[in-house]
Parts: sequence; C-alpha cells; structure tokens
Amino acid sequence: MKNNRLSLLVSAFCVAFGMLACTTVPPETRPVPPEPVKPAPAETLKPVAFADLPGWQEDDLRAAWPALLSSCQVLIKKPDWKEPCEIARTVNATETRAMRTFLESFFVPHRVANADGSEEGLVTGYYEPLLRGARKRGGPYQTPLHGVPDDLLVIDMATLYPELKNMRLRGKLAGRKVVPYPSRGDMEQANALAGKELVWVDDPVEAFFMQVQGSGRIELTDSKETVRLAYAEQNGHPYKSIGRYLVDKGEMTLAQASAQSIKAWVAANPARRQEVLNANPSYVFFREEKLPDPQLGPKGSQGVPLTSQRSIAVDPQFIPMGAPVFLSTTQPNSARPLQRLMLAQDTGGAIRGAVRADFFWGFGHAAGESAGKMKQPGRMWVLLPKLPAVK
Repeated sequence: MKNNRLSLLVSAFCVAFGMLACTTVPPETRPVPPEPVKPAPAETLKPVAFADLPGWQEDDLRAAWPALLSSCQVLIKKPDWKEPCEIARTVNATETRAMRTFLESFFVPHRVANADGSEEGLVTGYYEPLLRGARKRGGPYQTPLHGVPDDLLVIDMATLYPELKNMRLRGKLAGRKVVPYPSRGDMEQANALAGKELVWVDDPVEAFFMQVQGSGRIELTDSKETVRLAYAEQNGHPYKSIGRYLVDKGEMTLAQASAQSIKAWVAANPARRQEVLNANPSYVFFREEKLPDPQLGPKGSQGVPLTSQRSIAVDPQFIPMGAPVFLSTTQPNSARPLQRLMLAQDTGGAIRGAVRADFFWGFGHAAGESAGKMKQPGRMWVLLPKLPAVK
C-alpha cells in the first residue's frame, strides 16, 4: 500500500508539472553524484563462479586498477566495501595475477539478467569531445553553451520521501505556480538563456552532441587555453534520440543511425537541422572546470574521474554505483570480443535497464569514432563483496 501511495504521489507531481519536467536522478547524460543505491533485487543478480566469465583469465587487470582504486575512495565508507577496498590499496598494481587473486578472494560475480530473464542487453559508447570556441561571440563562434539558468527550480523528492531519492522535479515559477521548464525548442525560440553563455563554439551540431555526452573540452582560441565544461544540470525533459527521430521519419534505417551518420545527414540537410535537434527536448547546462591534468577524464556520477575504456555508465536501479562489472561484448561494428573488467562510475538519461551499459571510450576524435559506432549486444556480471561468514 505504501508503494502504491508513493506511485500515486509521483504520478500526481508529474501531471502537475506537465509530465515532461518529471525525471529520475540522474536526469541526463552526466549528472551530479546520486545517493548510494542498494543492489538490485535478488532475481536480477544471480551468483556464479569466476570461471563462468568469458575472457576473465585473459583480461589485463592492470588497466582497470586505477579505476577500481578511484571507486574505492567512495565505496570504502560503506561497511561491506571497507575491507576489500582497504586491501585493494596494498595489492601490487603491476602484477595481474595478484589482482586476479584479490578479486577472486574478496568478491563474488553475479550474472545480471533483465526482467524477462534474458541475459543480453545493449552496450553503447560515449566519450569526451573537443570543440573549438571563444569567450566572446564573433566570427565562426556563434553557438552558445550555457550555465545553469537562475530561474531553474530543482525539487529533490527525497527531502520529503526518502523512498524517492532517485526522483527530482525540475521547473520554474510562473506567478505562484511551478510549471515545466521550457524544452530545447522553446528556449531556442525565445532566446531564454541570454546572458548565461559560458562559451561560444563553431558548430551547433557538435555542441548538441556534447550535451548528449554530458561534458567536453573547449579549446579557446581567444585566450589560448583549454577548459572543461562539466555537466551541471538539465531542464527536466526526458532525453529523446534524434537518431530514432530520423528513423521514424524514414530518413535512415536503425542500423545506419550512428552519430557519424546523423551528423552527415544534418550536414546534407541544413534547412532541417533545428527541427532534428529540437526533437530532443532535453537541454544540458554546464559548469566550467579547470583542466589541471589532461590525462584525467571528466567526473562521472560517482564523483570520481572516468577512466578511458574502463568506466561504464549503468542504471543505478540495478547496478550499485562504483561496483566492478565484468563486461562481455564486441568491438564497434565487429564480432571481435571485448571482454574486460569495468567500473560502474557513471549514469545516463538513455541508460535504463539491468543489462544496459554505456562504454566510456576516452577523449578526442578517435574515442568519438568508436563511441559513435558502438551499438553492440553484451552481457554483464557485477562483482559484489563476499559477505562475512556467520559465526
């Protein structure tokens, strides 16, 4: 009954906000760190042996170790993770055998299954792009990237109902009423974000895809510096795939709907560019960060820097944030196996479901090529700490 009442409450709030401003946390591609969540229900996770993980013995765990230690900076505060995280710091980080022995001694792999019992899901990719821009508008730099608007309201439902800690409502005041925040198209038409420009870039399509990625670097030609724009907030509208929009319009097939194909289509159809971009009502707002170490990735939802090809975004309703996850998939547009230990360090607006992952390819053009083509089937096993023996 309690859950039914909560569901009715959430539904009522969503209706009151016009539905579009009702999102779960994290709402978009790269959110602020959510509250820790419990592992998924038992029927979703089934304990198995490490021998059941395809490619487990072949993975070079040295590449994953920095990501594991980063996750442990957060997880060590949780009782079940304290001991394994403390011991992980003492493991020889140059010896794969020692790392594998440690993981097999302190963790149990759990096969992840979907609600229908199937074990296969979708693995996509994302990356940190590099755009050219300037502090001031001028010349080729005509497309703004924005900071958080002053009138955006974010209501954390967990302050009233702890059971709703993954729910936030976003909107704005209209008189004494809270109404949905404008969609991407509405903001563009009304020039509603004037004065909140952080930088101006030279490509509106690349700016759009940077919002989808959730963060990116800007090479500022006027100040001769490179800065990072990190995810700060979003307007509360759900993410909608413009690739799916083009498929539904008959402009391309689902198999063709990669980031590269979408960009090529928009370039060939400039008159329809804004129509297509506005098909995604979600709009991401950024905050500027310094870039002290270019080798470090942007911070994910766990609050730690992402590691190239060792971090994934997951649905925190099913996978504990920060947990090691063994992933078995294939390389983009290929049948070549891609089987390795990853860390669940991020979330995304389009990442929904138990067997669902977004593979972080890293920074730059090559990473973007791989990320844009990645749409592979995959399986997942989450590694959870062994429970202490009952005395």
